[in-house]
Amino acid sequence: MSYTHIEKVRFGDLDAMRHLNNVVFLRYFETARIAYLRELVPSHDPAHPEADAFGLIFAECHINYRSPVHFDEEVAVVCSIGNVKRSSFRVEFEMRVGSRLAAEGYGVLVGFDYQSQQAAALPDSLKETLETEAAPAVTQ
Repeated sequence: MSYTHIEKVRFGDLDAMRHLNNVVFLRYFETARIAYLRELVPSHDPAHPEADAFGLIFAECHINYRSPVHFDEEVAVVCSIGNVKRSSFRVEFEMRVGSRLAAEGYGVLVGFDYQSQQAAALPDSLKETLETEAAPAVTQ
């Protein structure tokens, strides 16, 4: 399964070369990733994780830039769940303008216990939701 979020490139999102700033790619992914997780786990509140002591922290991000994006273009950010482990999981993404691939990559989120201030195993219910949503592994 996957989730799609649309962003329209604003003038302020551009860099000196007049295309989408690399930092903004990450911001678009962040916005899509948070919306996707809120759809999967409606109780997930990234602004107040301490409310239930368990939260998720963004630990790693990889972006491969494939083509420039320009002012006023619409960017479709498609997210899906990748590898799910004991205390972490990947959110894979692609950014497209029409059929053109603009960027692709993934982010790693880690379970975090805000009371003990350390990484923690994903709760069974969350892990089950993520594994159900995860794309099946591709074999070659």
